[in-house]
Amino acid sequence: MINFMTRRSFHASILALMAATATPAFAQEAKLSIGMAAPITSLDPHEDSNSPNNATSRHIWDSLIDRGGMAENKPQLASEWEVIDDTHWRFKLREGVTFHDGSAFDAEDVVASLIRARDKDSQAFAAYTRNIANVTAEDEHTVVVETTVPDPLILNSLSRIRIISSEFADAPVAEFENGPAAVGTGPFKLVSYNPGDRVELERNDDYFAGPADWSHVTLRFVPDEGGRLASFLAGDLDLIENLPAEGVQQVENNSKLKITRGQSTRLVYLGMDVSRDESPFVTAKDGSPLDSNPFKDERVRKALLMAMDREAIVDRIMQQNGTVAHQYVAEGFFGHSDDVEEVGYDPEAAKALLAEAGYPDGFAVTIHGPSGRYVNDSEVVQAAGQMLTRIGIDTKVEVMPWSVYSGKYSEGAYSVFLGAWGVNTGEVSNPALAIVAGRDAERGTGRYNGGGIDVPEINELLDKATVTLDEDAREPLLQQISALTFNDVWLLPMHYENVVMGAKQNIEFTPRGDKYTLAYEVHGTTE
Repeated sequence: MINFMTRRSFHASILALMAATATPAFAQEAKLSIGMAAPITSLDPHEDSNSPNNATSRHIWDSLIDRGGMAENKPQLASEWEVIDDTHWRFKLREGVTFHDGSAFDAEDVVASLIRARDKDSQAFAAYTRNIANVTAEDEHTVVVETTVPDPLILNSLSRIRIISSEFADAPVAEFENGPAAVGTGPFKLVSYNPGDRVELERNDDYFAGPADWSHVTLRFVPDEGGRLASFLAGDLDLIENLPAEGVQQVENNSKLKITRGQSTRLVYLGMDVSRDESPFVTAKDGSPLDSNPFKDERVRKALLMAMDREAIVDRIMQQNGTVAHQYVAEGFFGHSDDVEEVGYDPEAAKALLAEAGYPDGFAVTIHGPSGRYVNDSEVVQAAGQMLTRIGIDTKVEVMPWSVYSGKYSEGAYSVFLGAWGVNTGEVSNPALAIVAGRDAERGTGRYNGGGIDVPEINELLDKATVTLDEDAREPLLQQISALTFNDVWLLPMHYENVVMGAKQNIEFTPRGDKYTLAYEVHGTTE
């Protein structure tokens, strides 16, 4: 194991050298405007962990590890790393790096950042800091991270935590939002942040990896699909996320525009409240309370899955910009299980299961979902509602802006809800820890478990899998977690999203598996 990690640290050093020699010789004066599909909830890089926040913060702050578009670990502020023993990792830090305010980056900043993210009241990064016992500086450019247990995903975890200046370790959220704390080592400097509207950035010409192509970047938050498409067609946006299906033909017919496609690892699913005896948005059809929560019954959960014509959703709602999902990850990814039953569309069998479970006449439920956060999310929720109605479940649908929806769904406010998780590690423990593991703030599990799932066998397997460094021993544990999650129907897997973006003809961008749109990875011109 030590020999393997030593070779990896050598490889990391080679990658760092390659990155340094690939620095462009000049930086053009050019502006870029990106239409983002969802707003951020905070610019404090440790306050809230979701895709919009994490992608936006990467423009301003770096991490020790750079997580690549194919989920590979690359050097960033750490130039190399090695395993000392099963619970100690040593990171050599890049020298000569400065923050946007001119102050020098060193080990003290890393120690302060990792501890701040671990101990912050929001516990937003608990899934990534849960195993960090201590962080110490051996010298000005060397840090040792001690974990409570062997952690096979520590590099991935460290790639999620942005490094701030230690000067602002105790700064409140407000000082990261247009305040003095909003300085990083990243490729762009913050100009302004207008919540719900946009973030304005200017290029960091002194960036250690070389300047980005763009002197000024505007990240505009346009969650309304129609508004985002209209602004793009009018030329106000150079690149947009989540190109609406109805806009594909218009873009293809415009010689100045093009479509950029890629495959993501994001699993879209329906979650259910399986914890409460009385769920807040479930009643009998006449509005009276039910004797019990129907989603605690596996037969009811399976009936809901059988009611979903997922092929039709992918073909018609997603316009084939997705793939039907049956478990956390598709075949070929780490932890995919051949033992997961692939449940097909069968509304008659669904009705029979409901009757067997004691609901021959169905019941009433409200499905909640976001609007504009995921590809055609509100349409997917509407389609799911119609399909449940066909098996005798009277279904209402409520969709709302992501900024309103996100906190409530992760806190378990709904009875049935649309959720998604970008499996950025390319393996099963990442989504399972966040959306299925029992909720435990101290251990950092279940942070986004909106259904209140708490299965002892799954929790025990996760405990083992997350401390097993031997991958041959770890994968069977993850496969068991997949089988338990989906054969017992704790989640209703819908589809894996594809990435469909609109771009001006001279813009080049390779969509990432995590669906992050990063301006410093965009190349070309907007003329």
